[in-house]
Amino acid sequence: MAEHADAIVVGGGLAGLVAAAELADAGKKVIILEQEGENSLGGQAFWSLGGLFFVDSPEQRRLRIRDSRDLAMQDWLGSAQFDREEDFWPRKVAEAFVDFAAGEMRPWLHAQGMRWFPVVGWAERGGGHAHGHGNSVPRFHITWGTGPGVLEPVIRRIRRHADNGLINLKFRRRASRLIKTNGAITGVSGELLEASTVERGQQSGRGVIGDFELHAGAVIVTSGGIGGDFELVRKSWPTDRLGPAPKHMVTGVPHHVDGRMVAITQAAGGAVINADRMWHYTEGVKNWAPIWPNHGIRILPGPSSLWFDATGNRLTAPCMPGFDTLSTLKHILSTGHDYSWFVLTQKIIKKEFALSGSEQNPDFTSKSWRAVLKSRRGAGAPPPVEAFKRKGEDFVVESNLRELVAGMNRLTGENLIDHDRLLQQIEARDREVENPFSKDAQITAIHGARNYLGDKLIRTAKPHRILDPANGPLVAVRLHILTRKTLGGLHTNLDAQVLDASGKPIPGLYAAGEVAGFGGGGYHGYNALEGTFLGGCIFSGRNAGRHAAKNS
Repeated sequence: MAEHADAIVVGGGLAGLVAAAELADAGKKVIILEQEGENSLGGQAFWSLGGLFFVDSPEQRRLRIRDSRDLAMQDWLGSAQFDREEDFWPRKVAEAFVDFAAGEMRPWLHAQGMRWFPVVGWAERGGGHAHGHGNSVPRFHITWGTGPGVLEPVIRRIRRHADNGLINLKFRRRASRLIKTNGAITGVSGELLEASTVERGQQSGRGVIGDFELHAGAVIVTSGGIGGDFELVRKSWPTDRLGPAPKHMVTGVPHHVDGRMVAITQAAGGAVINADRMWHYTEGVKNWAPIWPNHGIRILPGPSSLWFDATGNRLTAPCMPGFDTLSTLKHILSTGHDYSWFVLTQKIIKKEFALSGSEQNPDFTSKSWRAVLKSRRGAGAPPPVEAFKRKGEDFVVESNLRELVAGMNRLTGENLIDHDRLLQQIEARDREVENPFSKDAQITAIHGARNYLGDKLIRTAKPHRILDPANGPLVAVRLHILTRKTLGGLHTNLDAQVLDASGKPIPGLYAAGEVAGFGGGGYHGYNALEGTFLGGCIFSGRNAGRHAAKNS
């Protein structure tokens, strides 16, 4: 017998859970389908650092950061660079999201129990012009509890509604077809997968033991992006804009981020836009204790590490740590190689290195101030960073530059780094730190960063000479391209309704989160300002759930 509900949500990640909670809050009966096991509830959000993009927050004001809706909108549009006819809805959603981030978002989440670390991070600082890409001010708010802390209040709502019979969680259900009746989407069919005993994030089996068919007044697709499938990433890669797709990559998302529902929704009439817009990081390292296949972790660098391409040439502005992700990606790929190097000191790694993700930040994830102070104010770098320095295959640690270069060349086997050339560039940089003035753009940026109290206290090392043994040992880190986010996706309007090829809503069909480019089919445009992935899932999921509740 086919089952019925008011709405079906395909995907148990953050966007889907928010949508389901909003539907159940309105008294609607909801079925949540998730192809992974119950321990994967929350999807990619669980693994995140929990960063959220707020505008003019109390945390910013306490640090004397002057932010406003207009400044945030200037930064967003300068970063998005909307330039296509189909960017109408992405821009509308972007404008509405900035209003949300400057208004209701924080108090709404605070009322549900979420809290944030008091020091606001300054991510993606931009390419050098006020009207161009980047955050003019710090806006990256780390949720207390990281990704699990973001999920906690919405999962609490889900569990309450499940106990009251409004939400039915169905795990190991893989959707394969959207059912259409008289032009409207009225259900989902697919396969029941074999039971899974793997840990969260590990690759689960795909053996089929049955099938299912479900019917509802609305279907909300919240299945995520394509970052776990290298073949799909390369197929959509914008070669004309970024250069050739990397031959070697590491992945920042579990294997189940497979993009299946994009094609399935297209087969039901949904349009996809901006598939060539994507967000992949340039600071990936191989996880020495991997959870999923090709597991990579992103280094979240402060501004002081020296960045060199694979041949040992220093990258130029705006290709500096933490400034302009896509410009740096394009530059690296233009060298004919798909990796690059950080060269730094122990003093820099101690103060400036952080690793993305909840599992790499157990102190923040634990919500323990004692753990945070012990980890961040200890004698060395935070323990997860020190573990990568000791055990990670991409790290080279030596007492002098000649041995460091030898280790770098041994690691790649390509012997591309010339000691004398690297020495010349580092010595030139070191001379610049002996004065309070500099023509070196990175040193100027370091001084600018330390003008912000948050960076000076916990994120930016005092400028010092790289080659002074007192600051050592020296550290080199090989950096891989790390797949992460899909910026385009299913074309939706502000209510998260999926649009067809003519731009008209398909009755009964919605999409939210990464599968919809976080809203509209790509509300970031070409560039992300960070903290806007989780925020986009929350915003688009809320819009989908509320509109579907009124119309299902």
